[in-house]
Amino acid sequence: MKRPLSETDLLRMQFISSPEMSPCGKTIAFVKTHIEGETMEYRSHIFAVPTGGGDLHQLTAGGKAETAPRFSPCGTKLVFVSDRGVDKQLWLLDLSLGGEARPLTTMRYGATNPVWSPDGQQLVFLSRASGSDDVARLLTPRTQQEKEAEEKNRREEAKVVDKIKYKADEAMGLLDGKHSHVWVVGLEGGTPRRLTEGDFDHHSPSFSPCGSYLAISSNRDSDTEFAPYDSDIYSVTLATGEIKRLTATPGPAADPVWSPDGKHVAYVGHTLEYRFATLNRIYLVSSCGGEPVCVTSGFDRSIGDHTNSDCRYGDGGRSLTFSADGQRLYFMASDRGDTHVYVVRLDTRTVDQVTRGRRHVQGLSFDKNTSVAAMCEATFLQPAEIYVLEADGSERQLTHVNAALLAEISLSEPEEFWYEGVDGWDIQGWLMKPVNFAEGKKYPVVLEIHGGPHTQYGCSFFYEFQLLASNGFGVLFTNPRGSHGYGQTFVDAVRGDYGGNDYGDLMLAVDHVVALPWVDKARLGVTGGSYGGFMTNWIVGHTDRFKGAVTHRSISNWLSFYGVSDIGYTFTEFEINGNPWDDQALLLKRSPISYVKNVKTPTLVLHCEQDMRCPIEQGEQFYVYLKKLGVKTRLVRFPASNHELTRSGKPKLRLENMRHVVGWFLETVM
Repeated sequence: MKRPLSETDLLRMQFISSPEMSPCGKTIAFVKTHIEGETMEYRSHIFAVPTGGGDLHQLTAGGKAETAPRFSPCGTKLVFVSDRGVDKQLWLLDLSLGGEARPLTTMRYGATNPVWSPDGQQLVFLSRASGSDDVARLLTPRTQQEKEAEEKNRREEAKVVDKIKYKADEAMGLLDGKHSHVWVVGLEGGTPRRLTEGDFDHHSPSFSPCGSYLAISSNRDSDTEFAPYDSDIYSVTLATGEIKRLTATPGPAADPVWSPDGKHVAYVGHTLEYRFATLNRIYLVSSCGGEPVCVTSGFDRSIGDHTNSDCRYGDGGRSLTFSADGQRLYFMASDRGDTHVYVVRLDTRTVDQVTRGRRHVQGLSFDKNTSVAAMCEATFLQPAEIYVLEADGSERQLTHVNAALLAEISLSEPEEFWYEGVDGWDIQGWLMKPVNFAEGKKYPVVLEIHGGPHTQYGCSFFYEFQLLASNGFGVLFTNPRGSHGYGQTFVDAVRGDYGGNDYGDLMLAVDHVVALPWVDKARLGVTGGSYGGFMTNWIVGHTDRFKGAVTHRSISNWLSFYGVSDIGYTFTEFEINGNPWDDQALLLKRSPISYVKNVKTPTLVLHCEQDMRCPIEQGEQFYVYLKKLGVKTRLVRFPASNHELTRSGKPKLRLENMRHVVGWFLETVM
């Protein structure tokens, strides 16, 4: 007999990411991550599985975090990133000989993002450096004692800041003044050679077919700090390090890839027409530079995976892949709750969907002939597994790493529905019944609100949702205006209207659900994180229909958010359409803190102490105001955690977070 899911089942979950198809199409390498029970830490190692099916084969076991597997062009070698030493370095495994991997780099601040040259004789990679570091120092690895001493000095010394961009959520604090640079190293040893200079970050190196040039993404303008969202595509001559700018457009330009004939570079980006709500599109630019051409202008969806999940760990691999004949580009995009594989024909600029059915494709990698692909794919009832996608569009599941656990537990399958939102807009939602649902009984329901807001809920395994269902709650989740997956007009509709029609869409979803005979409209809860936390704060200040609320990593005050968030000075202007000196009244009007006197709903405030995206002072303000006003409330502070706690935070704290969420709703709603 199956049992309900518990929060501690997270410790048995295994997370698959980074699929890498071998050039011949016969083997898929990937990263499998689990949580070590004794230490409560993540452990990531590289495995392989035959595309024809068969047992998994573990390729690495030397470090705590081994990621980014990349086959050599001939398929006989595999490079990967490992923390076997003090800092992460590149390691090389000879698959034809077997045996142990050997280190390729000993960079002082580590090495990441390996990319093979077409002839398989060189690798480029990224490594961080500051302007004061000479090459000899950067090539000398740190000892553990040196690393600890450097970190101690940083903690204890005064910080002098002269740039507006001085902290980042991914850094869990202040930036260290280092920037990512491109290096090249020979396969047979030798000294790595630095290819880029300057106080700029460089990303996503990609080799030209001839092997003489790289394409990279970077923001090398003098106003970098005031336009951190901008980047352009550059070419780098491998022999000399000469850099040539290929694009000069506003907005992001990322993930460049060369066409097979070397005449063009494709990339993903947009030109900020709708600020942060602008759809990502695919562009082509001449490898000599010039005006980029958008090849997906007729495709009203954003390029990339925008589907939320709290049950994934690791990256998804490449954004774009040229077909072997150079006539098509393969990519992922999110549409109405799914993320699928698509292909655009470059001659007609028509887009076709490759994969079908309800799914969340999280990663994609093709063989050298683009005839077969590896996919990392999840569904409502299954965390991500490895699949092979055949040329005819059929697919087969190759791994079943969570099968034993899933066989033990009862899950609730979300039921899709569409309803009429504000102004008659069609809005998509899903409703989960409680596990062990019985006809004739009434059940409480929790409304979950996603972050972003420019993301989407959809067909992916969501641990928190299943945990609530296992504790007797129905779970309602929906994609109000502002979400991705429904076109440019839809995703832009929230900009300048936070707390307006997006709030209306959510309340109409609740109206739709409470009409069902099994839903107890007197026992409703609401929760969300980031933008979802903002909306939770907004909701309890505008309605008393919810008996309990949990607000995660929220925004409560746009006026202070502008100056304390790592993205506040751009996000507030782009999304709320105001700044503190000209539009103070507007920012306060859109701030939940302005309506806190109306709150009657018992509200749990969860926040991370190193959250630089939505800093903890946002939660502290809301908590103190509620406490002063006599509202039932509690503040939970998570140490050594940033904005990503619920997705990739420390396992022990993830468990504690889930206990607080479920416990609060059991106390106030059940």
